[in-house]
Amino acid sequence: MVEPIFEADFQPCSFGCRSKRSAHDANEVIRQMANRGREWVVEADIVNYFDTIDHDKLMAMVEKRINDRRMLKLIRQFLEAGVFEDWKVRTATAGTPQGGVLSPLLANIYLSYLDKVWMERCRQVGVLVRYSDDVVTVCRREADAREALRRLSRVMERLGLKLHPSKTRLVHLKEGREGFDFLGFHHRKVRSLRYRRHYLQRWPRRKAMEAVREKIRSIAGARQRLQRSLKEVIGELNPVLRGWGNYFRVGNSSRHFRLIDMHVLERLCLFLSKKHDMSGRGWGQRWRHINFRQEGLYQLSGTVRRHNYPVHALG
Repeated sequence: MVEPIFEADFQPCSFGCRSKRSAHDANEVIRQMANRGREWVVEADIVNYFDTIDHDKLMAMVEKRINDRRMLKLIRQFLEAGVFEDWKVRTATAGTPQGGVLSPLLANIYLSYLDKVWMERCRQVGVLVRYSDDVVTVCRREADAREALRRLSRVMERLGLKLHPSKTRLVHLKEGREGFDFLGFHHRKVRSLRYRRHYLQRWPRRKAMEAVREKIRSIAGARQRLQRSLKEVIGELNPVLRGWGNYFRVGNSSRHFRLIDMHVLERLCLFLSKKHDMSGRGWGQRWRHINFRQEGLYQLSGTVRRHNYPVHALG
């Protein structure tokens, strides 16, 4: 009921937790802007955003669009309800409960002030892309990037927020010198052999690769699963691979998908060796007669797709 009321005020630079907008849309805007000559990026990190939102300032923003006193009271009670941890209720004096049904919307409402200020006064400095509390600004020159960082800091001060001093930084994308992580992807310019120039690409960041490898090991490498058949283990692996792949297939993830496919095959061969009490390093040759794809294993290779998003509204 509440979300459509505020959706009318949200700016085109905001992508998080909104209908018909996604993380892939936000990443695509960054890619297209960088390939149009904006090679300086401000990677901003807000310190404990969900825990430091000022309740009074947030409610003042909500009251601009809602005048129903019962609804306002309900939202205030949600904010002040506290969190149940270690059999104790920790009373909340600031912030929104992470995981709460209203928290994504309230977080968007609070930072919509930043979006509005930027779209009205700062568009000439750089293109702002925000997904919830993840903020990136793409600029043409280093001077613009430093000015963008200064303006971001000032707006955050007005909201009672702080930018993390060590995690907030300027990134120079030219010729792939530096890259940055955003929404699970690592973004970096890569030289095209065909056109002899650099284009921004994205692929799963290191933490995302480590996380999926750990999930694969927990399924195919756990000793308690040796009682299961190969098909049962594959059936448990497939949803993990399919879900992870559906998110990261939008980009330039072909090489990383092949690495994960190889890791899965290695783990399944080791699983079979342990299951049949076979030792030694020859597991690859030992099980080469098995076609794991015919056994139902989902493969990531070949699933990469392009994603297009119109960016004219952002400049």
